[in-house]
Amino acid sequence: MRRLWLLFAQTATIGLALWFIVTTLKPDWIGQLSRSNQSLQLSSSMNIREAPVTAMPAQTTYSIGAKRAMPSVVNINTAKESRKSDNALLNDPFIKRFFGDQPNPQNERQTSLGSGVIVSSQGFILTNYHVIEGADEIDVSLPDGRKAMAKVVGSDPETDLAVIKINLPDLPAITFGHSEVTSVGDVVLAIGNPFGVGQTVTMGIISALGRNDVGLNTYENFIQTDAAVNFGNSGGALVDIQGNLLGINSAIYSRNGGSLGIGFAIPVTTIKMVMEGIIADGQVVRGWIGVEPQDITPEMADSFNIKQTSGAIVAGVIRGGPADKAGIKPGDILIAIEGKPAANKTEVLNLIAQLKPDTKVKLTLLRNASESTVSVLIGKRPSIKREE
Repeated sequence: MRRLWLLFAQTATIGLALWFIVTTLKPDWIGQLSRSNQSLQLSSSMNIREAPVTAMPAQTTYSIGAKRAMPSVVNINTAKESRKSDNALLNDPFIKRFFGDQPNPQNERQTSLGSGVIVSSQGFILTNYHVIEGADEIDVSLPDGRKAMAKVVGSDPETDLAVIKINLPDLPAITFGHSEVTSVGDVVLAIGNPFGVGQTVTMGIISALGRNDVGLNTYENFIQTDAAVNFGNSGGALVDIQGNLLGINSAIYSRNGGSLGIGFAIPVTTIKMVMEGIIADGQVVRGWIGVEPQDITPEMADSFNIKQTSGAIVAGVIRGGPADKAGIKPGDILIAIEGKPAANKTEVLNLIAQLKPDTKVKLTLLRNASESTVSVLIGKRPSIKREE
């Protein structure tokens, strides 16, 4: 018993000595131990306070619009055979006549990628013409994991739009918005498949409207945006913050292939007209008179002593075309189509394109500073294939 008491007394003495040393030389150790015990007590009892979700500070989010539009934006992969050969013998018509087309080791299978937008639950998908141009196979991948082979319904190279079709049930068609009421500064989202990394959403604003001098297509009326648009985004959707379609992303201004904050989208106003024409007739039927209009530049006005600043000067007339038959000559200045003023070359082309073939319309022009009106029988604009 005495031995146990001595052991206890020695242990207590050593403990008090250690406590004295720690409190004197390392008092911060005691604070850490106290905080550790407190945290353990909180964890064990779960007696903590947490702010309700509704009390979180308000934040700007575009998730609602993105979630509405994303299921309608698809990935498009195309493949085509490159039939280039350095072997003149295999391409000789005489050899082909007797032996047919021979296998060519130079042939390569080229693939490319882009995006598209489901515009109808019946399977119609809108994309850029340059995405599917010359493709032998078109493979469409939906965000829900489904895949299908697509066929081309029709295309319109002059606006760089095309319609393809897949056969799958329960397709989520996008809701069309109203690009005609948008304004510079409105927030927009670009959805597509940049560089093949998978569906991606980027945000920006509308930087400009009505861009018609980019030099990409015959008929231009682009929405310009600074939302990041990169390789693979072509054919994807430009939507408002509610997820409504405003345009089809078509091109970017870039020096190295990456986004520099200048992207161009074809607006819904153009999309509707082109899409309806393609689905109904396989192509877009436009009016045509057979002239080559040019804008009146200050240099041209000085050289030819032209006082007219608006309108488009006729640089050339196709022989035997509607304008030639109506008596329109090079040097005439077109200033109005069916009473609608035409301020430049783009407006002249757009107004004529909207006219129905085989109808007579009145064109107002200036010749030798004298205004006159001529009647022209509108023809059908010939199909134009983009140069590869």
